[in-house]
Amino acid sequence: MNEFYMNIAIKEAKKAYKYEEVPVGAVIVKNNKVISKAYNKKEKTRNVTKHAEIIAISKACKKLKNWRLDDCEIYVTMEPCMMCSSAIEQSRIKKIVYGVKNENYGSTKLLKNVEIISQISEKECKNLIQSFFKKRR
Repeated sequence: MNEFYMNIAIKEAKKAYKYEEVPVGAVIVKNNKVISKAYNKKEKTRNVTKHAEIIAISKACKKLKNWRLDDCEIYVTMEPCMMCSSAIEQSRIKKIVYGVKNENYGSTKLLKNVEIISQISEKECKNLIQSFFKKRR
């Protein structure tokens, strides 16, 4: 199932790529049902907090009418940064599944109450990120 949901996150990341955003996508799942999905919108909104994970958490909270996302899992194409990792833990998401390690800002190692699964669909996630930054430079 990890690859199934990661593929949805990758589709979201490709939307970000299309709009010249850093191609990161996120999907939140509860009881094997997609609750929310999002992609980075930092450039479009000119708002540094508009990471895919934060947007997906916000949508999930609205849908579930609760800030507590108990029994939810998040699938994200790149390891979450410190801001997103904290929001994931504080929202009580139980599991993070990510594709590629974030060498510069990844901070899942700081989490205490969240199961972490890494390197799911890693090659595709990594290629998307590398392609984006090659195009920008």
